[in-house]
Amino acid sequence: MITFTGVSLIYPHAINTVLEDLTFTVNEGELILITGSTGIGKSSLLRLINGLVPHHTGGILAGDISVDGISTRSVKPGGLAHLIGIVGQNPQQGFVTDTVEEELAFGMEALNLPPDVMRKRVEEVLDLLSLAPLRNRNISSLSGGEQQRVAIGSALVMHPKVLVLDEPTSALDPIAAEEVLSILHRLVHDLSLTVVIAEHRLERVIQFADRIIHIQENGSTHIGKPQEILATSNIAPPIVHLARTLKMPEIALTVREMRRMTEGLRATIAIQENVAPRVETSSPVALAEDLTVVFGDTKALNKLSVGFYAGEIVAIMGRNGAGKSTFLKSLAGIPSAITGKIRVLNHDPRELSGRNRTSLIGYIPQEPSDLLYCQSVEQECQNADKDNEVLPGTTFNLLNQLVPGVSPKTHPRDLSEGQRLGLAMSVVLSANPSVLILDEPTRGLDYSAKSSLIAIIRSVAIGQNKLVILATHDVELVGEVATRTLFLSDGEIVADGPTVEVLLSSPAFAPQIAKIMSPVPWLSINDVLNGIEPTT
Repeated sequence: MITFTGVSLIYPHAINTVLEDLTFTVNEGELILITGSTGIGKSSLLRLINGLVPHHTGGILAGDISVDGISTRSVKPGGLAHLIGIVGQNPQQGFVTDTVEEELAFGMEALNLPPDVMRKRVEEVLDLLSLAPLRNRNISSLSGGEQQRVAIGSALVMHPKVLVLDEPTSALDPIAAEEVLSILHRLVHDLSLTVVIAEHRLERVIQFADRIIHIQENGSTHIGKPQEILATSNIAPPIVHLARTLKMPEIALTVREMRRMTEGLRATIAIQENVAPRVETSSPVALAEDLTVVFGDTKALNKLSVGFYAGEIVAIMGRNGAGKSTFLKSLAGIPSAITGKIRVLNHDPRELSGRNRTSLIGYIPQEPSDLLYCQSVEQECQNADKDNEVLPGTTFNLLNQLVPGVSPKTHPRDLSEGQRLGLAMSVVLSANPSVLILDEPTRGLDYSAKSSLIAIIRSVAIGQNKLVILATHDVELVGEVATRTLFLSDGEIVADGPTVEVLLSSPAFAPQIAKIMSPVPWLSINDVLNGIEPTT
């Protein structure tokens, strides 16, 4: 179905090739997973499949790419629209209409399909992706995860032979992500749909993948079955790192397989009682009382009251549309239809501006590009150093900690999603804010960059005794770094407590390690290392 023959790619002004002499064939009905570090070229490989690279992006391409016998050199991307559906990292950039139902129908209207066919396909996709309650909603009013499902639906409704997805589960809660991947898996097996996915959260995808294409630092690639690639790759999900830590003779791809392999080990571990909830004696750093936010007829937050304390790392979790981003925006003082009381270090954040605001609250939205406005990475970092009154080079040094290797001359829009997030985070962190608020901070980050982020979060919260609040669907991040977890549902708090207690009580939101080692209350590899004697 897809054939790459001797493909090499380099962009203008770049020093190294993105891909080097890549040759492979994807058969009809295969699900291929693309892996590699942040900014390595995964998105470029996906866009080569439908000709967006180099037709729209520029660059020098050697070799040949064909899809269903059609060379991408001979046609422009529009000529492959009937054959290939593509969903980018940022769904907002691809929307062209106002409402969900209009967006689903738009591509079919462009191909002049009969109205009865369009209606039938729209209804099928609305049901398939649980979008029916959102059909008349304005796309701009949807959460990031809901927008991601709409983007996937817009591609599926075209009935493509090839579906290309870039980070399709990055903004989805664990249950929605599992549903979407199960749907894709079923389409692969039932309809022989060919699916190519680039994804950093491998723990969600590897059990569905037939093969992995791992892009390495020098542009070369390693192609093979998941067990073959993950046996030696430094980019691997927790389940693989656990097998390596325990020196298992082979790796497992599913929780079920790993539980069978660790059955004997779990039987030897004494289960310790959970730590009792801590009692706060200090005043809260951030406070919300009867916080209510209304959008039209929808209550995004409903009389929500909660306090946060210095030294805490608080994770806000819940399904897509539960009110997580709205809550973070309210704490950050971003204007909206707010009633109730908000205080951050005894200030109303809505009344702050300029340096007073950035030194008190560091807020990184779900779309980090909203914070970037200069023509190069270098200018962004220099302006941040000046605005935040820190030594020259401070912001760029922070960027190199998070995402090494970013060229200072690159325009922010030419960065990968993970690199843009790293840049926005560096700009905010260089102000050394008293409270750090992060919305989906690991979207687009590989495991190495996520480890760097965890180290920074811990240094802010534990090392500097500051408050960090993050909204995320990344349960592995929460299990690794959060000291406290809140669950939101329909704008209300339904759970609030120590992370180990909250996550272990929710099978859907439990990290891989917790599922494998249950009933032992461990959430991360570090918990395993600290809880057992090193194997010999």
